[in-house]
Amino acid sequence: MKENQYVEKIRKFNRHYANVLGKIDQEIYNKPFPLTEARVITEINFRNGCTATEVRENLGIDRGQMSRIVQKFEEEKIIFKKQASDDKRQYLLYLTDYGKEIFNELVENANREVGKMIKEISNRDLTKLISAMETIESIFTKEYPSQLEVSIRTFQPGDVGFVAHLHGTLYENTYKFGPMFEYYVMKGLTEFMINTDGGELWIAEVEGKMAGSIAITKSNDNVAQLRWFILDENYHGRGIGKKLMETAINFCKKQGYQQVFLWTVSVLGTARYLYQKYHFRLTEEKVNNEWTDSKLVEERWDLDLSDEN
Repeated sequence: MKENQYVEKIRKFNRHYANVLGKIDQEIYNKPFPLTEARVITEINFRNGCTATEVRENLGIDRGQMSRIVQKFEEEKIIFKKQASDDKRQYLLYLTDYGKEIFNELVENANREVGKMIKEISNRDLTKLISAMETIESIFTKEYPSQLEVSIRTFQPGDVGFVAHLHGTLYENTYKFGPMFEYYVMKGLTEFMINTDGGELWIAEVEGKMAGSIAITKSNDNVAQLRWFILDENYHGRGIGKKLMETAINFCKKQGYQQVFLWTVSVLGTARYLYQKYHFRLTEEKVNNEWTDSKLVEERWDLDLSDEN
C-alpha cells in the first residue's frame, strides 16, 4: 500500500471517529458545562494540583479562553487555587468538594451514554473494538497496556482453523506468499490432527482473544520439530512470542527430546532473532521457488537440548 493510501485511510477513520465522538459529546456535555469546560474539570481532577498552563497546553486551549474558564470556576466555587511551595509565582488548581460532585456527575453521564452506544454490540465485537482502540493508543504513545491478561493453552476444537487462517492472511498480506504456502500449512496441520503422538499445539490468548500459536511435532524418539510459530502483528512487542517459545522448549525437555529443529525463511528477521536468543543455530539453507514469485531462502535452525541441560 502506498503512503498516500495510508493517509487517506487514516483520514477516513478520523472523520468517522470524530462523528461518533461528536454524538457522544452532544449527549454528555450539554448544559451547564460544554465540552471544553468538562475537559478542564476532568483534567484538574486527575492531575490534582496542576497549573492552568499545564492544563491549557495538554488540552490545546487558547490562553484567553483558559483564563476565562478558571475565573468562572473560581466564582462558581468549582475550583480553588493554592500557591506552589517551590515557586511562589505559580498557583496550583484543585477541585472543591462541589467541583468533585460535578466531576462525578460527568463520569456517570459519560458511562451511561457510552453504555447506550455499545448496548447492541456483541461481546465478541466489543473485545475486538477495545483491542483495536488499545492498539491505536499504544502505537501513538509507544506504550503497551501493562495489565493485559495473556494465557497460553493447549489447542481446542476450532483452533486449528485459526492457525491456518492466521498463517494464510499474515503471510499473504506481508510477504505475498501464494496459495501453495497455505496448502503446505494446512497439509501439515491435517497430518498433525491425525496423529498428535509426542507433540502438542498451543494457542496464545490476550484478554480471551486468540493471538498466536506454536507447536511441537515428533520427528523421532530423540528429535522434535517446532512448527506453526506465529503471532498476530497487533500483539508484537509484548513478550508473547517468548512465552510461546519457552512453553514449547519446556515441553520438549519434559518429553525427553535431545534435539529440536525448525524451518523458517530468511525474510523473517524478528523470528530469526528470537531463535538466536534461545540458542538455535542455523544449520542448512535451501532455495524455495514455490511460495512467492521471488526467490526465497528457507533455513533450518537446530537446538541441542543436551547443551541446554
